[in-house]
Amino acid sequence: MNASVRRRRSPRPVTDPVRQWLSRAAHWHANRGLKVFPLVPGRKVPAAGVDPEAAATTNHRTIARLWKQAPYNIGIATGPSGLLVVDLDLPKHDDDVPPVEWGTRGAATGAEVLALIAAEHRATVLATYTVQTGSGGQHLYFRQPADRELPNSAGRIGWKIDTRGHGGYVVGAGSVIGHRRYTATGTLPPQDVPGWITALLTAPEPVGPDRAPGPVQRHTDAYAMAALTGELDKLLAATEGRRNDALNSAAFVLGTLVGADMLDEASTRDELISAAGRIGLPRTEAERTITSGLTAGAHNPRARR
Repeated sequence: MNASVRRRRSPRPVTDPVRQWLSRAAHWHANRGLKVFPLVPGRKVPAAGVDPEAAATTNHRTIARLWKQAPYNIGIATGPSGLLVVDLDLPKHDDDVPPVEWGTRGAATGAEVLALIAAEHRATVLATYTVQTGSGGQHLYFRQPADRELPNSAGRIGWKIDTRGHGGYVVGAGSVIGHRRYTATGTLPPQDVPGWITALLTAPEPVGPDRAPGPVQRHTDAYAMAALTGELDKLLAATEGRRNDALNSAAFVLGTLVGADMLDEASTRDELISAAGRIGLPRTEAERTITSGLTAGAHNPRARR
């Protein structure tokens, strides 16, 4: 046999460096007790057929098998991981300005609003595990209190501040959306959630003349939680010219769950209003669209699963 033929080796398998990077990041989270599940590559929504809370795992064999299939982004199920993540956002465009109560005090981002609120409670924002999001915002990771389950919230603490707790999930470090990577900014583990944040999330909401108090949305139904999060993420990704249609569609879909008593109407409305504001829709117009969509959806309730 020709010597050159004898020396010929089988071609090396083609590797996907992005998939390998994301797989390592998923294992990294699992090593720290954070339960992960796959998100659609390059997006924030769960992979097809994935129930975030049911699929979330720290099992390294499962993670290796899943991330071998595709370069999935990393979802972290906050409830099963015992986390409350405080999401500090930035304005999305020039017209996205802070309310007077914050703007007059020099706050123009969620992080600056949270610092002012902390000062009001004679505290500071506790250093904890933090992830820089692709859009320039921050996710502050805290451990849930031992005596209660803090749920998701939208704007409950303050302008440009949402939370993800029981019934929610966040995009983990290492994930890439729009060619921008989510990046851990330190090595601290998640700290205990400050008492003043817990107090703000559990205090009764103020009741105005046009608003009656409603129950806190806990999304104990995993299917409803996944639907809510998925619709909000699709809305946040809507392009200009399609945003009002996307809001109407999201409101209708979630309205079918409200009509089936799987989601609370007041909390769902708050989530939609917050998301609409983040993509630049005027509040009055957004409220009309949301009311129309929720009402239509509620008249076509989703069958329970």
